[in-house]
Amino acid sequence: MTASDLDVVLRQAVRRLATGVAVVTVWHGDIVRGTTVSSITAISREPLLIGVCLREGSGLTEVIGEARRFAVNVLSTRQSALAGWFADPARPQGLAQFDHLEWEPDAFSGAPWINGSLASFGCHLTTSVPAGDHNLLLGKVVTARNGEGGPLLHFTGRLHDGMLRVLPREATHPSGQVAALGRA
Repeated sequence: MTASDLDVVLRQAVRRLATGVAVVTVWHGDIVRGTTVSSITAISREPLLIGVCLREGSGLTEVIGEARRFAVNVLSTRQSALAGWFADPARPQGLAQFDHLEWEPDAFSGAPWINGSLASFGCHLTTSVPAGDHNLLLGKVVTARNGEGGPLLHFTGRLHDGMLRVLPREATHPSGQVAALGRA
């Protein structure tokens, strides 16, 4: 296998990580920005930390670094159009990018919390770590709210509706039967 072939296989394998989709927002002074991310995760329960990855050189990373505060809006399946909107570099800049959606400012960060999201978090930036061609932002959750619906997922380079089925207890228990099912 050539290095080029290996690179293709590695990228295809990573695309099989199903991840939630969120819009990260910031409001600092007269600067208001948002962007779609699919690299977000819970890092710690105590203190409650979440991690968000943003592309190296992203203007949003710079503004969050100055503000030390940001918000994360975890999108529901009903919000797939918002994922595309906040990923589109041709969308209006500043507050105008929020004109056609319902939102309110987070009490902690001041950044837009998008109505209809599965969850929204107001975060204090604790650390920004360079990570390859991205920056990993760690945020301590200060405020949060919950919504309802199913998760919008990113999988194999596309958005998915995240239809979830709860597995029966026996399917999640480490027994011999489950191990046999894994070999099928």
